[in-house]
Amino acid sequence: MVSLDIQAFTYEQRHTLIADLTAAFANCGGWVVERKTLSPSSLEFRVEAQLRDVLDLYAAIVGTGVELTRTGHEALTELCLRRRHMRMIAELGQIVCLRLEIAFLDDMTLHSLLASGSGLA
Repeated sequence: MVSLDIQAFTYEQRHTLIADLTAAFANCGGWVVERKTLSPSSLEFRVEAQLRDVLDLYAAIVGTGVELTRTGHEALTELCLRRRHMRMIAELGQIVCLRLEIAFLDDMTLHSLLASGSGLA
């Protein structure tokens, strides 16, 4: 089983994004194992999907307006490459566990993060 922790941020409205992400996960073959609020401005999704569906999962996340950090993009890209080189049915059926932490930002929050040197932005 492959497990990834990804941090991300968005300017989208919380209620809209939750519905969009939940639908996107289901449409790409993933399932939400857990969703919880970490703070008034952050949310965590725990999602599982088969390795064969990881490219669709990646596209679904980005397609909803979620901005991944550089390390998030690198981790998902590496997983997509791994998927591409696995040809056996059993390997492609491997489960991928993704913990996606999303910070909801507005323009002032992003400015504050950049000024403080935070690694999120």
